[in-house]
Amino acid sequence: MIANPTLPEARGPLSEAVITALARGSPPEEAPREVRDAEPLGEDLQLALYVCYELHYRGFDGVDPCREWDPELLRLRGRLEDRFLPALRAESPGGTDTAAALGELLVEDPGAYGVSHHLLDTGQWWEMREYLAHRSIYHLKEADPHAWVIPRLQGESKAALVAVEFDEFGGGRGERMHAKLFADLLDGAGLDSRYGHYLDHVPAQTLATVNLMSLFGLHRALRGALVGHFAAAEITTPPGADRLARALTRLGAGAECTRFFTEHIEADAVHEQVMRRDVIGDLLAREPELAADVVLGIQATTFLEDRLAAHLLGSWRAGRTSLRRPLP
Repeated sequence: MIANPTLPEARGPLSEAVITALARGSPPEEAPREVRDAEPLGEDLQLALYVCYELHYRGFDGVDPCREWDPELLRLRGRLEDRFLPALRAESPGGTDTAAALGELLVEDPGAYGVSHHLLDTGQWWEMREYLAHRSIYHLKEADPHAWVIPRLQGESKAALVAVEFDEFGGGRGERMHAKLFADLLDGAGLDSRYGHYLDHVPAQTLATVNLMSLFGLHRALRGALVGHFAAAEITTPPGADRLARALTRLGAGAECTRFFTEHIEADAVHEQVMRRDVIGDLLAREPELAADVVLGIQATTFLEDRLAAHLLGSWRAGRTSLRRPLP
């Protein structure tokens, strides 16, 4: 029997309203003022949004699966999205030049120093384990959010994106699914590989990177943004994956830990070409009006990933945990 995650602890009035409604099987309490006053990228709103989105994935233990389409929850989710999406647009320069937006990601800045650089050079085992806990919120359902866009594409863009997804899901082999490889990595690192286990541990910076995918994936109107996000993720993964694999080796981790990242080095190098040429190229040939949304997806992804990286590095350099509660 599949074990679904338990409902998390609330982080404010919005998440309290959503979680209480799901736990009691009741409609959520009206919270227009709380939504209006909430920080779009803050703990309360991001957790409330994550819980609403999770109803479309695995759900929660003891929560009726029919709540996925509860009209009152969907109405509240829409209000939360009306705070989140404008915040992403405000932090994105915008434009319609997709080639330029992607081009900025194709060559790493030689002066850049991110999380993977730190973990490779001087990272400690406790920092690596924290990083894995952060990433578990997405990687244990890797590629699921991107699957929402498949029925919203046509022709070559659909066929090419499905080819990328086929690799993400293990090429038809369950043991090679990227989510399964990440679960193996967690087990090898002495962490809990249960889906959603670290939800109460991770901060809003982490939740926002996952909520971005669900926001874009669950709205047909934002299909261009989801494709832009997916392309950005595939382009930026290989160099970081290479550093993380070497960091794990330096820290004494075994093959069951490094396999997840070594899998991504070569695969995503191919995927980024497919995404740029066959998915985005064909999509914009059919629907050129989506160029601005593709750029939004690229820029918003970069913004949220940079924001998370700043939180991780700032915490570690100060000698403190990057999680809301430390790992055992």
